[in-house]
Amino acid sequence: MTEKKDIRLVLCDVDGTLTDGGMYYNAQGDAMKRFYVRDGMGLKLLQKAGIKVGIITSETTDIVSSRAKKLEVDYLFQGVRFEGKLEVIKQLCSQIGINMQQVAFIGDDVNDIDLLSAVGLAVCPNDAAQQVKNIPNILITPQNGGHGAVRYLADIILNVTPKKF
Repeated sequence: MTEKKDIRLVLCDVDGTLTDGGMYYNAQGDAMKRFYVRDGMGLKLLQKAGIKVGIITSETTDIVSSRAKKLEVDYLFQGVRFEGKLEVIKQLCSQIGINMQQVAFIGDDVNDIDLLSAVGLAVCPNDAAQQVKNIPNILITPQNGGHGAVRYLADIILNVTPKKF
């Protein structure tokens, strides 16, 4: 497993990771998502420490675009399906001059397995799909998605949380 100090890029899935995975709709049928403010702060703290952050998701929504803009993430990839996540991030690593071992990724479902299996630090929320939890050497956060799992990852990398991985 990669040393925390070697991580140069942290990527997050959205549904079930940055959110609780629920799909909310108002009376007019507009979709809504619930984000946890401390997860956003974790991403900001990583950036302050010089680590690039990004979001990669299979959906394409204005909600995610708005959240990414508010957080000022370095990279936003929407509409990336299944195995495509790994290829997109391999290309990004090549463009910015890092290798996959310098990447941390937090994901929660089967469409994240390829990318989780290829990065230096693979992380999933406590309520991730069992297939994800079964990935060798994955760090399972004590928090569920949308309830501090991303912040936990940030704190681990920044040595705020005294947990070993």
